Amino acid sequence: MPTPETHAVLSASSAERWMHCPGSVALSKDIPESSSDYAEEGRLAHALAELKLRKKFLEPMSPRAFNTRYNKLARDSHWQPEMDACTDEYVDYITDIANSLSTRPFIAVEQRVDFSDFVPGGFGTADCILIHENTLYINDYKHGKGVPVSAENNPQMMLYALGAVLNYRLLCDIQSIHTAIIQPRAGGIKESNFSRDELMDWAAFTVRPAAEKAADPDCDEFHSGDWCRFCPAKALCRERSGIVSAMDNFGGRLPPLLSDDEVANVLSKLDPLIRYGEAVKAYAQNKIMSGGEIPGWKLVEGRGNRVWTDQIAAFEALKAAGIEEVLLYERKPLTAPALEKALGKKVFAEVATPYITKQPGKPTLAPIEDPRKPYNPRLSAAEDFQNIKEDAK
Repeated sequence: MPTPETHAVLSASSAERWMHCPGSVALSKDIPESSSDYAEEGRLAHALAELKLRKKFLEPMSPRAFNTRYNKLARDSHWQPEMDACTDEYVDYITDIANSLSTRPFIAVEQRVDFSDFVPGGFGTADCILIHENTLYINDYKHGKGVPVSAENNPQMMLYALGAVLNYRLLCDIQSIHTAIIQPRAGGIKESNFSRDELMDWAAFTVRPAAEKAADPDCDEFHSGDWCRFCPAKALCRERSGIVSAMDNFGGRLPPLLSDDEVANVLSKLDPLIRYGEAVKAYAQNKIMSGGEIPGWKLVEGRGNRVWTDQIAAFEALKAAGIEEVLLYERKPLTAPALEKALGKKVFAEVATPYITKQPGKPTLAPIEDPRKPYNPRLSAAEDFQNIKEDAK
């Protein structure tokens, strides 16, 4: 029986995709999922988080045993010092929940949950489950920082909750559910609450019909959207390629300048188009690298860099030729984010926090549904003027 969640065709982690685009399941069944450095970093951070949770709640572990397992993870080429602080935040959050309860909760770590009653062959692996009396807590660690993940109406989290309700129904009468996504590098902690009745209604009338479509090998219903980001077929999908032709779909003879409504239409398609283009380029390059062909295209060697074959010997020769050593080295301070990454969040926060201020970011376009507050040019100008007055004192 498969244990990794990626072996489930209709997994919890891919639920947003197969629920919105049921045809993507059959379309991508023969396309292997690729990995990346970001994915490997996430895998390693999850392993560290699991180790810390097991030590704290489940397994008596001597300092020597813990350090042995910890050091094995730290030797991984994808290791980053900030993983320690990020996973500490995750463990601290779960610890705070456990400490707030009147009695010790049931705790499971990296727990497989089965929701095949509603999704054919459906299962997933929940990072951490807590159950206390009639309340279920589903906690999920996200290491990525590029895409903030919301807990509200999150199908992955809701399927984990569904699986837990079904798995533990003979042991406890779960009535309320609390889900949390802990994403230290992208917004921190996001939470959501709903009842068991709401969850079962969603499972019966939303999930089951969508899963039945997605499980049909002849399903030809496709819809493109943000869920395309992690689809194995994203580079070749014809439905997604439609955004290219849609860019100029204004029809007939029109004024030479776009209206603001037409600009809004272009903007709404721009980011998906860029992501699609990147996926197509990556597919073509990998195809040619593996010996295949893309008609009309080839790989060429990019611009090379000159590197030392023996830097020490070269510097000794330069100094012997009268070049002063001060000219051979560059000394510059690390930026605050770079130093935090090198030292780890905890050490950096303890020592350097008093000397840090956060400057406002530059204004950037975002769709209206983006949760951030609208940028106010007048307020920004007023703050700048106030800073000038204070500097002049």
